[in-house]
Amino acid sequence: MGGERAGIRLRRGTVVSVGASRPGAIELEVEVDGERSPALAYPYLTGPVREGDVVLLNTTAVALGMGTGGFHLVIAVEGGPETELANGGRVMKARYTPQQVAVRSVEETHRDALEHSPGLQGTPVVAAPLHSMIGPIAAGAKASGDARVVYVMTDGAALPGPLSRLVPRLRDAGLLDGFITCGQAFGGELEAVTIWTALLAAKEVLEADVVVVADGPGNLGTDTTWGVSALASGNALNAAEALGGVPVAALRVSFADTRPRHRVVSHHSLTILEKVCTVRANVAVPVLDDEGERDAVWEALRARKLEERHQLVEVDGRPALDRLDQLAFEIESMGRIPKDDPAFFLSAGAAGVLAGRTSARGRNWPGKALGA
Repeated sequence: MGGERAGIRLRRGTVVSVGASRPGAIELEVEVDGERSPALAYPYLTGPVREGDVVLLNTTAVALGMGTGGFHLVIAVEGGPETELANGGRVMKARYTPQQVAVRSVEETHRDALEHSPGLQGTPVVAAPLHSMIGPIAAGAKASGDARVVYVMTDGAALPGPLSRLVPRLRDAGLLDGFITCGQAFGGELEAVTIWTALLAAKEVLEADVVVVADGPGNLGTDTTWGVSALASGNALNAAEALGGVPVAALRVSFADTRPRHRVVSHHSLTILEKVCTVRANVAVPVLDDEGERDAVWEALRARKLEERHQLVEVDGRPALDRLDQLAFEIESMGRIPKDDPAFFLSAGAAGVLAGRTSARGRNWPGKALGA
């Protein structure tokens, strides 16, 4: 098919069947150009979608062969009903796009609590460079500290929170106790304008013992040092320190990834800790059974002199994976499960274990108010 040139590939399709749903998202099968393809609709943006509907689809990611985005997205339902605003909020997200969405933000609903907050008072904040790491992190915090765990989703990757299949599963399993979307990201149980108010809301509103900060699914990388959306997790570590929390860095470690830049310790983690994070963070270094792998991880960290900038703490991440096994909770990252790449999952779990222990020790932390 031909058409006008644009930065978005639009097609009309017909909804063949309505599949699984989760809060805020519906999986569909659509017929486009004579072929059937998976699609996703966010009813909060489109209104209801039903079998037989003709829909306008954004097919850009499929056309480009993107991984996480390997499905079409419903923009609108032709002939669908007009909709009205749902919540009375006046904060706009995905601003100045055709699908900008009004949310009721925590700055509106809990203004006094945020304005008079004494800060995080020693609450550990785990910053992770990948969305798939939040499962082992949450499990580690639960296993080691019986902590209330709140996930803050930042806006460097997916903007709609409901894109995540992982978050509702973690909520149902009792591994997450709350979900906040911040910045331009939307669809969480609470909405925040910035990472700072998101962290404060996690503590003041959702009573978090441990906060996990990561982008949603679909991080963007360009095979360059600075063109990586995951680097924003360094900003989360800085924000945690600014608000009186304990910054905990989750390392991205792998011995199964075939890409040299992500083997041993990913260049993402090294750049975050060497260049982006300007405060002294607690870095969870996983205990690994293979002595050669353990030495390789430590050598990668010491080569950047990270022990001079941060507190490197060797932590056993197995309690996190044990908790996941007890719950029969399946996890994966980039198609790999723990037996395929144990170092990756042990590293994420180690950060959660460290945060849980820190929380258990510090729940009566006698910190002073911010600015005091």
